[in-house]
Amino acid sequence: MTLRAIRILKEVDLIAAEDTRRSKVLLRAHGISGALTSFHSYNLKRKTPRLIETLLGGRNIALISDSGTPGISDPGSALIGECIKNDIPIAAVPGPTAFVAALVLSGRPTHKFIFEGFLSNRGARRRRQLESLKGEERTVIIYESPHRIIKFLEDFLDILGDREVVLAREITKKFEEIRREKASRHLEHFSKINPRGEFIVVF
Repeated sequence: MTLRAIRILKEVDLIAAEDTRRSKVLLRAHGISGALTSFHSYNLKRKTPRLIETLLGGRNIALISDSGTPGISDPGSALIGECIKNDIPIAAVPGPTAFVAALVLSGRPTHKFIFEGFLSNRGARRRRQLESLKGEERTVIIYESPHRIIKFLEDFLDILGDREVVLAREITKKFEEIRREKASRHLEHFSKINPRGEFIVVF
């Protein structure tokens, strides 16, 4: 949390948050008591026009996500696009982005990389996406949910082989974990436990 972010969150008229309950904890810790509204993937079609109307009316809104940077694999990108269409000035307040931290901690080359975000939750399409990465020479970064990490690792092994993979979990949070193992070892480990927290896969 930067000083600039704290100042802006105190100054704006409204804070649009992915999860208002979780955001209240963070805001309370920094003495921020502004008005909150929810904005997430399930209500973005309904909420985006309202937020645009609020902005066009001259009020300022800050957009925050549960973790990381709004707009990166996040519904915030849709709101940003609408702001640009409506000539509404926008500013980014730099803060932590999980995939950048994971890339740095991975030990993999950082001078050339690609960020794929979340792959499809449909098995056949996910497998095609992994197939397309077979000859990739740059460092690859992928987001994966705890509910799909086992299936992802099974597909990874089948398509890309048993290579070393870095799995970063809960980056910048209380239970941060970095694992550097062969894909088969990751699969063995997470098959025995109930994986929790968002994963970043780096290879």
